[in-house]
Amino acid sequence: MKANKHTIEPYVAGGVVYHADTCLPLVDAVERGKVKFKALARYTYPGDRLSDDTLGLSSVGYWDAKEPQDWGLDWHRNEGIELHFLESGSMPYSQENQSIELEPNHLTITRPWEAHKVGQPTIGMGKFYWVIIDLGIRRPHQEWVWPDWIMLTDGDLSRLTKILRQNDQWLWKGNIKIRECFSKIGQVVDEDDNGSHSSKLRLLVNELLLLVLEVMDSKNMVFNEALTDSSRSVKLFLNELEKKLSESWTIEKMAESAGVGLTRFTYHCRQLTNTTPMRYLGMKRLELAKTLLLESPHLSVAEVAYSCGFATSQYFSTVFKKQEKCTPVEYRSRLLQTVLSE
Repeated sequence: MKANKHTIEPYVAGGVVYHADTCLPLVDAVERGKVKFKALARYTYPGDRLSDDTLGLSSVGYWDAKEPQDWGLDWHRNEGIELHFLESGSMPYSQENQSIELEPNHLTITRPWEAHKVGQPTIGMGKFYWVIIDLGIRRPHQEWVWPDWIMLTDGDLSRLTKILRQNDQWLWKGNIKIRECFSKIGQVVDEDDNGSHSSKLRLLVNELLLLVLEVMDSKNMVFNEALTDSSRSVKLFLNELEKKLSESWTIEKMAESAGVGLTRFTYHCRQLTNTTPMRYLGMKRLELAKTLLLESPHLSVAEVAYSCGFATSQYFSTVFKKQEKCTPVEYRSRLLQTVLSE
């Protein structure tokens, strides 16, 4: 699917405001002269600014590390589809639950919901390229919207989209054509002056997508439609919820953040957890509260309550006593005595 215009910063999806990564460790390394870096970017990504001629392209560039590095990019997600390519050297890389050592010509692809990091903890030495295209999606079930300057035929673009949506393979072996294309992209990034090479950049991104599609077409791809089901988006949201328990959630806000309608969100939540969304939220908040009561004895009951998202300490104590048959203070005292006696 193509569109005549694309989103501008910040991007809002399902009531959630997304901001691009700032890549602060990379910025710091560049300022210290540790690594050569050149990029064209928008939003908070570092680099010279991209022009409106390439709306939908969030960041494109490379770094070239010719000496041992003392930094890395920790776990993060991007606001679009990101293609990485290692031209030379080696680089520790992790995505989802896998960690590998990238070798020359390795190509990786990440979707916005896939966490990844570069370095273990440092990046090593190598020349590393990337292209990030924002397709207006944040969840697996959402429809992809390609920039209107993408020139692949409807059939090719549809096939590429299907492969990237219904197959979650993220590591590929690039060929000489892909290598040369990334090299040309690097040259354009080097030579661009306030959008003077936007046409070349657009052509090269199109060429890159076509080359990637050719590599994928040469493989015996296995498709899984379940990867694009809204239940997967709800499951991802529930996994993320544990890190955001202090926020003022309502069932409407939860559904919006998952990117699905209220009825569908409630249905999937029941299927995945065997309970209602708000009850699941309350259970997770109580689990966190019990952990904090034991592991953070310096926190008051009120501080524990607010850290877990309870509006007042009184309400927290009421809910806690109903569930645990004792007050938070009694629970902490009993558990600490047990630990000390062991």
